[in-house]
Amino acid sequence: MALSAAANTMLTLPAVLTHAVAAEFTRELQPLVAVQPAQVVADASALEEFDSSALAVLLACRRAALAAGKSFSVLGLPVRLRQLAGLYGVADLLPASV
Repeated sequence: MALSAAANTMLTLPAVLTHAVAAEFTRELQPLVAVQPAQVVADASALEEFDSSALAVLLACRRAALAAGKSFSVLGLPVRLRQLAGLYGVADLLPASV
């Protein structure tokens, strides 16, 4: 399993993003962020099975985007993951894409 960069316009997360696969996804972020335009958008709308590791992946993506001088936002963040982000105090770090 891998993150995909859909036509170099956004990073698409898979249906399953749990602790078991999060490290692999995080390693793949840097080169994918590098080919994104100035606005890096992570599409989380396909997420169906996830845990707090999905937040870690999104935050790593945000860090990589900001380090590359790009902005970052998330499209389609599931309600339960948005609630987890709020619980951990990081919801503001994952702005919704419009």
